[in-house]
Amino acid sequence: MTTLPPPATELSAAEARRLALRAQGFLGAPDRRAGVRGVLRHLGAVQLDTISVLARSHELIPYARLGAVGRRTVDDAYWKDTHAFEYWSHAACILPIEEWPHFAFRRRALRNRPHWNHHLPEGDYDRVIKQLRAEGPLTATDLGGAKKTSEWWDWSGTKVAVERALMYGEVVCVERRGWKRVYDLAERAIPAALLHDDLDDTECLRRLVHLAGRSLGVGTRADIADYHRLKAEQVDAVIADSGLVPVTVQGWGRPAWADPAALETPPRGRHRTTLLSPFDSLIWERARTERIFGFTHRLEAYVPKRKRVHGYFAMPVLAGGRLVGRVDPAREGRTLVAKQVTLESRKAAPAVAQALVEAASWVDCTDVRVERVETPDLREPLTRELALLLH
Repeated sequence: MTTLPPPATELSAAEARRLALRAQGFLGAPDRRAGVRGVLRHLGAVQLDTISVLARSHELIPYARLGAVGRRTVDDAYWKDTHAFEYWSHAACILPIEEWPHFAFRRRALRNRPHWNHHLPEGDYDRVIKQLRAEGPLTATDLGGAKKTSEWWDWSGTKVAVERALMYGEVVCVERRGWKRVYDLAERAIPAALLHDDLDDTECLRRLVHLAGRSLGVGTRADIADYHRLKAEQVDAVIADSGLVPVTVQGWGRPAWADPAALETPPRGRHRTTLLSPFDSLIWERARTERIFGFTHRLEAYVPKRKRVHGYFAMPVLAGGRLVGRVDPAREGRTLVAKQVTLESRKAAPAVAQALVEAASWVDCTDVRVERVETPDLREPLTRELALLLH
């Protein structure tokens, strides 16, 4: 492990929280001129997920920072004119196109992977590449079918081949069409100046550690590693040369590193009030969310219904730089339904109401209905605030 210099800066817990909020685009006026592409570059990665309640997570991310940006505008910003590519980062993520060279370390590791969950039938890989070269861009269905049966994970040889080619970097997802990946050859989709694996692992890791620190504002080794799903030893090997500076944060009880540019100017400005996707990078890492906000966040979509506490797709509510509640939403026609609402306190009612009404407007709903409030005494102040905003 690299020996690090002693921390030069001591931050209070509140200062660290404000640094994190600004780094994630929730404190201060957003750069609306840069739009969705600016949000992507600011965050370094936007997670994709199949679940769609109000909207898909990659749409909710810019909405939370910019407000009511059109959903077509979001998709165009990601996929038009080769501004982004999809690859494995924190999970399946949309990434800025200029970071393609810095994922060479992961492509190399996947090419050298000894074992895979899916068998790749002989000849299928070459056939898929040949078909994409002749006919692409294509979906897995266009290539011959994604699944052998109706089972979710029972991929066809074609799907196994094209996903393997995606991991190797020979194929790129150039857009999502009806949530299906659209594949093309990297040689056509990636700008020539970026289409290389010339950077060694150290250079790649140094860049990704720096980007993670910049996007977090301040973080522990575990926070930084989690952002692009690096190993702890990979972070240790490069962090001293990453451009991040060691700091201490009161109450964290472990070493931390910060973006020096973030330390130069005290964070100030307007806080966003918004619903957050459970896949928002502000709250990716549960231990970090608890450490910074004193708030326990868990996605319960994959938890059996009888064991859920806050709901299928409970969305934390951010207001005043705090996580003040949760909403499990649904839609019925033009009504946004808050199936379950959890408020941290009575004072949170106006902010939660505001977040609900703004989200309803964004998805073309004209009304909001609250079904259940976890603390019944807080139902009246919440519904009163909603009535004031809606009428």
